[in-house]
Amino acid sequence: MAKVLITDDAAFMRMQLKDILTKQGHEVVGEAENGQVAVEMFQDLQPELVTMDITMPEMNGVDAVKEIKKINPEAKIIMCSAMGQQGMVVEAIQAGAKDFIVKPFTPERIQESVGKVL
Repeated sequence: MAKVLITDDAAFMRMQLKDILTKQGHEVVGEAENGQVAVEMFQDLQPELVTMDITMPEMNGVDAVKEIKKINPEAKIIMCSAMGQQGMVVEAIQAGAKDFIVKPFTPERIQESVGKVL
C-alpha cells in the first residue's frame, strides 16, 4: 500500500485512477490538475508514488518529472499517456519516470505498473 499523488488535467481521469488505486489498497493523498500543482503538492505531501499525465496546461508532465526529480531523485513516477505520445513518454522516462500506462486504463495494468515501480 502506497501514498499516491494523482496528476491529470481531466477530473474524470483523476476520479477513475483514484477509484482503481483505492480499491487496490492505496491511499490517494492528493490530486493535481497540472504539473505546477503536482510539484508543489509533491513537496508538501511526500507521496511514495506519483501518477503523471503528459499533456497538461501550465506545466506538462515531462517538465514536472524533471522538477520532482530535483526535489527527490528517488521519486517514483508513472506516466499516463494517450496513444501517440511515445516521444514524450521516452522523454519522461529519460527524465526519471519509472514506467508508463496508456489510457484508457485497466485496473490490471495499473496494478502491474504500481507493483513494478514500488
